[in-house]
Amino acid sequence: MTRKCLFHVWAPNCRSVSLQLAGQSKQMAESGGGWWEVSVAVEPGAEYAFVPDGGPPVPDPRSHWQPHGVHGLSRVVDHAAFPWTDAGWCASPLSSAILYELHIGTFTPEGTFDSAIERLGHLVDLGVTHVELMPVAEFPGAWGWGYDGVDLYAPHHGYGGPDGLKRFVDACHQHRLAVILDVVYNHLGPTGNYLERFGPYFTRRHATPWGPAMNLDGAGSDQVRRFLCDNALHWLREYHIDGLRIDAVHALFDNSAVHFLEQLAREVRLLEAQLGRHLITIAESDLNNPRLVRVPEVGGYGLDAQWNDDFHHALHTVLTGERNGYYTDFGSLAQLAKSLSKAFVYDGCYSRFRGCRHGRPVEGLSGHRFVAFLQNHDQIGNRARGERIGHLTTRGRLFIGATLLLTSPFVPLLFQGEEWGASSPFQYFTSHEDAELARAVSEGRRNEFIAFGWPPDSVPDPQDPQTFERSKLLWEEIGEADHAELFDWYRKLIRLRRQYPELTDGCFPNVRVSFDERENWLEVRRGRITVLCNFGNWRRRDLKADSEILLASAHGAHFSGRELTLPPDSVAILFENKKEQARPDRPASVEQLAIS
Repeated sequence: MTRKCLFHVWAPNCRSVSLQLAGQSKQMAESGGGWWEVSVAVEPGAEYAFVPDGGPPVPDPRSHWQPHGVHGLSRVVDHAAFPWTDAGWCASPLSSAILYELHIGTFTPEGTFDSAIERLGHLVDLGVTHVELMPVAEFPGAWGWGYDGVDLYAPHHGYGGPDGLKRFVDACHQHRLAVILDVVYNHLGPTGNYLERFGPYFTRRHATPWGPAMNLDGAGSDQVRRFLCDNALHWLREYHIDGLRIDAVHALFDNSAVHFLEQLAREVRLLEAQLGRHLITIAESDLNNPRLVRVPEVGGYGLDAQWNDDFHHALHTVLTGERNGYYTDFGSLAQLAKSLSKAFVYDGCYSRFRGCRHGRPVEGLSGHRFVAFLQNHDQIGNRARGERIGHLTTRGRLFIGATLLLTSPFVPLLFQGEEWGASSPFQYFTSHEDAELARAVSEGRRNEFIAFGWPPDSVPDPQDPQTFERSKLLWEEIGEADHAELFDWYRKLIRLRRQYPELTDGCFPNVRVSFDERENWLEVRRGRITVLCNFGNWRRRDLKADSEILLASAHGAHFSGRELTLPPDSVAILFENKKEQARPDRPASVEQLAIS
């Protein structure tokens, strides 16, 4: 149905802007503050472009659909036309969440929103509460990680476009799964990035590893901040997304009195009140700065949580023995213990890798303010060959790692396929159509790892389609014995986490950790629950006689009097029976939960 549509664009750099629509050009009028607009009668699905200063037509910076890719025409979307079925939906709180990070292009063989819907039952069976999507904003080429997106308001056409994403979110809500979307506000990809044709979106005063920084604190920055905040609200409002994971916030350079992240968090809170449903914001940061998640009243930014890389690094190095790169700062059980009880390992102490002191202490905050993981897209994909943790350590230690994650005081995050020990790697893949950029990406990736001693032919070419194909999950693996056993372990751990309030308590003073570097054991006590990890070959004799094994990763785990025998590279979860009446949902014996 034809109706009036206001086309508007912020273009303070331009002397004239026209709208190209249905083969005709319509001059836009200045409306103040660098904005240009024109009102035209159109039908949903009409395609258009803007023509700044009489040059070639380019997509709308706020395009909601790019059906022909980053260089093509933009398409009008009627968001009110979608038949949502999630009225009354409200996500579970982050404090009780099990997050699951996935990449739409490799989660299924088809790599679309619709095909991903078919696997939601698997996530429900596992015990997941929140699905976290890697970036889906329109990016150049047919496949990629999504962190070089350029049309921030438009879901990637290859995944299924706007309606495809809405169908996916609607289906998630029908399965009682919340959806978190990864958004990238620190830079835009080079290919298809036409923003500088319109205004001062970028600044040369700051630089990121990916090029010029977004202009968040210079002349014209008010509208740049508005562009990014409106984008966040767009996903939450029009697509019913339940939260945002904000990529690499340490690369958001802002010297304003009110930091961009504080503004963003405040506006999300206002939308939350308006919509009447819970919305969350999660930051990725390598600064180890708790200010991100403190409330504005005490000088914080007011975000809900942040990723905790220190926990990953401490756990990864203990499990694998790796000590290269940033892992040189980690490797001891003492550091793993510190992370479990204090969140950050580097909380103001000296970092050899950085050559300076790093971070600050976490004081008065809950573990629910930190997202922890054994694997994620970065920690796998930024390796030369994209190996998962299961490729790097023993099977027994894989069970230990999963247990420490899912019994930690943090909000746990799983990466797609982790729950069954997927054999497929997750490698860095791109499909840049610009030949020079493609060559530069391939050579840069290869040279980066050659410098660390990797043979040139051992580093997969990001531009090779096979690099993308081999990163897809092989769902048929789940039925194989070893994979099914690991999946059962994850499922039981998640069930235990829900059954015992000690395991969802984010209070750090209630986490007591002991260890022995020489004998190579670690013990985590959380109220009535004790997690015992044997990285070596030891016996414990000081356990209370009224303890029982809830879950053990090896059949050799057993009590003899007060002595617990635990085989090497294994873990056991113990419950201390008290005089008071036992919980009715508590498992009665080890046989009910021990893996086969």
